[in-house]
Amino acid sequence: MATRSQTAAVLLAGALALAACGSGGSKTPAAGGAAGKTLVIDTSFDLKTGDPGRTYEPTGLIIGKAAYETLLTFDGADVTKPVPALAESYELSQDGKTLTLKLKQGAVFADGSPVTADDVVFSLTRVRDMKGTPSFLLDGVEVAKDGDSTIKLTSKAANPALPFILPNPALGIINSKVAQQHGATTDAKDKAEQYLNSASLGSGPYAIESFNVSSQVVLKANPKYYGTKPAYDKVVIRNVEAATQKLNVQRGDSQVALNLSGDQVTGMPNTLQVKKTASANVIFLLANQDSAISKTTTNAKFVEAVRKGVDYAGLLELAGEGSTQAPGVIPSQLLGALPADQAAKRDVEGAKAALAASGLSNPSVKLEYPSELTVNGLSFQPLAERIQANLKEVGITVELAPAPVATALDNYRNGKEEMGLWYWGPDYPDPSDYLAFLPGKTVGLRAGWKPGAAKEIEAAGDKAAVTIGDDARKTVYRDVQTKLNAGGPFVPLIQPSQNIVTAATVTGLEYHPVWTVDVADLGVK
Repeated sequence: MATRSQTAAVLLAGALALAACGSGGSKTPAAGGAAGKTLVIDTSFDLKTGDPGRTYEPTGLIIGKAAYETLLTFDGADVTKPVPALAESYELSQDGKTLTLKLKQGAVFADGSPVTADDVVFSLTRVRDMKGTPSFLLDGVEVAKDGDSTIKLTSKAANPALPFILPNPALGIINSKVAQQHGATTDAKDKAEQYLNSASLGSGPYAIESFNVSSQVVLKANPKYYGTKPAYDKVVIRNVEAATQKLNVQRGDSQVALNLSGDQVTGMPNTLQVKKTASANVIFLLANQDSAISKTTTNAKFVEAVRKGVDYAGLLELAGEGSTQAPGVIPSQLLGALPADQAAKRDVEGAKAALAASGLSNPSVKLEYPSELTVNGLSFQPLAERIQANLKEVGITVELAPAPVATALDNYRNGKEEMGLWYWGPDYPDPSDYLAFLPGKTVGLRAGWKPGAAKEIEAAGDKAAVTIGDDARKTVYRDVQTKLNAGGPFVPLIQPSQNIVTAATVTGLEYHPVWTVDVADLGVK
């Protein structure tokens, strides 16, 4: 449907990893005691805007989820089935081209005015046509109302991913009348961003009280919210580097720390809650299939030797508790993920046999990766070193070639790496986002895998893209990954752990792969 923007995800994660953030210096009182109504969340800011239609950074999505409701959402951490939000029901046509949504009655914006079908049409059209970062989410989708309470989204081709895309906070519905008074349009001339950085035009449980992209954002409970009232009157989200996040949550200056590594959460006192769960980020190896780049990595038996030679259990030890092996490119949380028992296992003798069958004698390859990028607190360097040692046992010499993220990303994006160590985070929690790994697609091309290179895999991908129905989609996407594992240039490795620490007083926290945490779901003991 759209051009997948993992480039943006990598750049954003790199910026997050490189940011030398201060503590934010908030003097807001902590939750607990008699007040008990202010929640302080520490995170490393990856934040550019308060305008939901331009938001695609992790911190912005947390804020957008709190202040702007979407047509559909997910129930807690379950991303396998979208559920109603501003829409009370939805139905995808049998051909997968038309999504019909009935609007819920009684929803109001923060100023008390009703949410209308016109607001929905304006908001979604604005995201698509002003060409901000999240515009690709609605590429090729026409938005129209059918009467006062029905919305129809129409795609030229079958688009079964659309219900999974609509929960993204970038598609939050704004008060179109007020927005247009402050420069909002449905084209690239839109001028409403500055206003939306200081005002809340959504119908969510919270409204923005103050907004600073470098220090902190304060959310206040929306008194006009028509749904279940949030537990906290105020939520302060502060920009804090990881080491200080740990100190703050330990001494009670904050109640939530979002960006701690596995090592940092080890040995936390019993007075704190530590939630460790596999993130939706999949770290993988690629072997370039362009013979102009490498005569070695284009050899299918060489790729088999690498797949069998990696010590996956050892990588999990490095990643720490809460991480999991990735059986395929689709992460475990998503519809169509391969079951754990289909994950590759180390087979040194099998790897040596594959290498012998390749006809390559003592092959040497260069492995590139970003030197300063971390994913969920995990650096690529120790992973690369472990892979180097694993493959040496098989008879493959790996030259490590770390580079600054901008340099490494340029080579990766342009398909210039002989071997690469990277990760993919979901643009949205639907398996169609992972068709990008097929020949001729975004990540496939980064591995020098051109259209027509693997016709059976491509045919399976084409079938998956238009298949309707959860059970049928689960089957076809598993088939795509099974074929990809057997004959593709990618070796899925691990999903590192997402570690979130909270005070004992905080309840209801669930990690979400799109918006990290839904602050409106958080309760207080």
